[in-house]
Amino acid sequence: MIMQRVCVIGAGSSGIAAAQVLQARGIEFTCFETGSRVGGNWRYDNDNGMSSAYRSLHINTSRQQMEYASFPMPATLPDYPSHTQIAAYFDSFVEHFGLHRHIRFQTEVTNVRPEPGGGYQVTTRSTVDGSEQTERFRAVLVANGHHWDPRWPEPAFPGADTFSGAQLHAHHYRTPDVLVGKRVLVLGFGNSACDIAVESSRVVDRTLLAFRRGEYVLPKYFFGRPTDTLSSPFLTRTLPMFARRLLLGAFLRLKIGKMSDYGLPDPQHKLFAAHPTVSEDLLSRLGHGDIQIRPNIARFEGDTVHFTNGTSEPVDLVIYCTGYRITFPFLGEDIIKPVDNHIDLYRRIASVDHPGLYFIGLIQPLGAVMPLAEAQASWIADLLDGTTTLPSQDTMRRSIADYQRAQRKRYVASKRHTIQVDFHPYLHELTQDRRTRHRQPHP
Repeated sequence: MIMQRVCVIGAGSSGIAAAQVLQARGIEFTCFETGSRVGGNWRYDNDNGMSSAYRSLHINTSRQQMEYASFPMPATLPDYPSHTQIAAYFDSFVEHFGLHRHIRFQTEVTNVRPEPGGGYQVTTRSTVDGSEQTERFRAVLVANGHHWDPRWPEPAFPGADTFSGAQLHAHHYRTPDVLVGKRVLVLGFGNSACDIAVESSRVVDRTLLAFRRGEYVLPKYFFGRPTDTLSSPFLTRTLPMFARRLLLGAFLRLKIGKMSDYGLPDPQHKLFAAHPTVSEDLLSRLGHGDIQIRPNIARFEGDTVHFTNGTSEPVDLVIYCTGYRITFPFLGEDIIKPVDNHIDLYRRIASVDHPGLYFIGLIQPLGAVMPLAEAQASWIADLLDGTTTLPSQDTMRRSIADYQRAQRKRYVASKRHTIQVDFHPYLHELTQDRRTRHRQPHP
């Protein structure tokens, strides 16, 4: 007999959002968390060993956009709270809804296997005494995050194995102490790369920032307001893409000018064709000469880094801000096998071949994940309590193919864009799904 409980893997921002929705809908569940507290990536030095948070980290989406619909953030918080304030908000969220009783802390999920008659067999291991337990669940909601398995350059740069300096992935960066007294090279141009380069420029004499291609840098404020609060469902769902690009492009030119005004290469792609970098400090540090721009690494030789433009620099520390791999150690490759961070999921949530297997927060939005994870959980809850059913497998596969074609057409080819979504259009898509309420049975 299949148990009626649902399994939630992870008590980070997506896992606790799912827990709140399931509890509100009266769906029995158990949430497994490897660490001893909730918060996932936002719990600095999380004892689950998976947090990428550094001490100076603040959110780069505003609290107004990041908060859960069911539990707004206190208005006393700043526009861009720190990781400590976000973790405290998650603690308050769990306490407010009484979710602790559903979470088994210090319990790692080691294996998830579908059963022939339906449902899943889930094996867990206690991180305290190593004891194992296997239980059966009707469905599994995977919320283990996608910023915990660091991706190093593939293939490695020539000479990297004999480089005499130190090499560190941003996942393991915590404080600027490791930078002091060193010549630092930060590789990458995402939010972490820019944060770390800015921090480095304040404590060392020479900071280099190297990357493959130019990107747009968005400020955190426009007209005295957090930039993302100027967006709206009307702008992102109604205005065609070319109009959105013209509008934001005009704002950017008025606010900061061109990227090349700061010594950066002008992007060769259009706005919204890549995930933007958000920084209020990078451009001023470039203007002060405290950060030097370099192209991509070509090779290493001794303590010297050679760049693709033929120049070279002696370097003591290289920090790789090269992203993360999407991996699920508890799922066999016969169940799910991400290739270059690509994974086939209907609505970026549901496995087509394995009914009852869902993924929460496995998206990279232009906006915050948390409200979308909340909406995804409600979408799943409709399926679990019988309010609705999934469309046919053929319909789901066509939808997945349409999504992938749209991604290839719009975005620069990159592993970071395989799970990209626009906040308001995606939220609207999930809302419309719930209203449509498909009635055909799922094969």
